[in-house]
Amino acid sequence: MIEGPYFVLVALGALWCGVAAGVFVAFSTFVMRGLGALPAARGIAAMNSINVAAVNPAFMIVFLGAAVLCAVIAVVTFVLWPEQGTVELLLGCVLYLVGSFGVTVVANIPRNEALARLAGDEESERGAAQWRTYLSEWVLWNHIRGGAAIAAAASFVLALT
Repeated sequence: MIEGPYFVLVALGALWCGVAAGVFVAFSTFVMRGLGALPAARGIAAMNSINVAAVNPAFMIVFLGAAVLCAVIAVVTFVLWPEQGTVELLLGCVLYLVGSFGVTVVANIPRNEALARLAGDEESERGAAQWRTYLSEWVLWNHIRGGAAIAAAASFVLALT
């Protein structure tokens, strides 16, 4: 049974991953749909503005905080190697670190950077075509990182039960 400070650490990991999942799901289900309904130039400008605004302490505490908690949980799990919940704990860590944090780094951020380079070319047909591609690819990867964060939170909860 997981107890004491380790229990609190895992519970915080579940909560943090759950909050991150909520952010990702919100973006996939209504923010990106709303941006996709705009003319390409306005959608590009709005998303570029969102991408700049997202790099703020509140979002970084959620997004990076979950990654740090998962890394700490993984280390503590390897050190303590509990009799129950080990698989669920390590799975939760891998799900968030690879499926949410890793996907953000290798899939979403490069697409955001490419979108930022469209500044000044938003009105062209090339800009509109890139915006359509961006929307479908970015949302697909966002679904993956949202699903991974939900699965990580669920895995931590299972480890605690």
